Amino acid sequence: MPARVLDGTAAAAQIREEVGPRVEAFAARARRPPGLGIVLVGENPASEMYVGGKVKSAASVGLRVDLERLPTTASLASLVALVERLNRSDVHDGILVQSPLPEGMGADAERRVFDAVSPAKDVDGFHPINVGKLVQNRATLVACTPAGIVELLERSNIVIAGTRAVVIGRSDIVGKPMALLLLHRHATVTVCHSRTPNLAAITSEADLLVAAVGRPAFVTTQFVKAGATVVDVGITRLTDRAQVERIFGEGSKRLQDFERRGSVVVGDVHPAVEQVAGALTPVPGGVGPLTIAMLLKNTVRAAEERAGRAGGAG
Repeated sequence: MPARVLDGTAAAAQIREEVGPRVEAFAARARRPPGLGIVLVGENPASEMYVGGKVKSAASVGLRVDLERLPTTASLASLVALVERLNRSDVHDGILVQSPLPEGMGADAERRVFDAVSPAKDVDGFHPINVGKLVQNRATLVACTPAGIVELLERSNIVIAGTRAVVIGRSDIVGKPMALLLLHRHATVTVCHSRTPNLAAITSEADLLVAAVGRPAFVTTQFVKAGATVVDVGITRLTDRAQVERIFGEGSKRLQDFERRGSVVVGDVHPAVEQVAGALTPVPGGVGPLTIAMLLKNTVRAAEERAGRAGGAG
């Protein structure tokens, strides 16, 4: 029997519906909507697409959203200065700097920029203060993708407490915060990565498997315990027909999609896993929509907390 589909699109719509009244209530109290400042450096096509989706979603729930652009040639100092201006702004409650940054800014540019964002406005949850609070299970602004995954699991009535969970991937953006969120919900958590020996032997014992490795169709049926819940964080756009055919098979619907569009988006989990798993997030339509929904939720939360600390409007 095919796995139950965990519908991230539907869960994200629920989150947006819940955010709407909070936006209205805040606006009535503060006499302004919660504000989000998004910074985009350069002209990366993927970043343009992602930012466009964030701007549209934020506006749809009534947030003020301002897109600040810098050219590819901008210096790191000019980017930090822009972030510091947004830190001082009374109308911006959240700040998001879209990654990746141009290579010319330097190898440690993202870390330096994320460190420059005020922790109170860090709606991405990347600032070391917010990460430290997450370790202690007292964070309010948590990285959007893992926070969205937890929302999806809980809204889908997937049991976390007492389960054995395995996270493939140790990034600061997904893997590490994902492991902490599951640990705080009483799962027994193992984090695997590129140097983990006998990877499939470990993952095949998991009741809950989160794949965030960035390699298309990497997680095959041998990685998955029968009946396990599998969360696919990966998203890769394939443009090679042979690779698409190898993953999905001749005559498959996804191959037909490729023939029409010239590309197809796939996750880290091989499509055959749906015949083994008990529940599975699709790609697309799984984790992706939740990331943006949690950005909106974090922005409203940041606005409420700033207003609370100020004793009135932020």
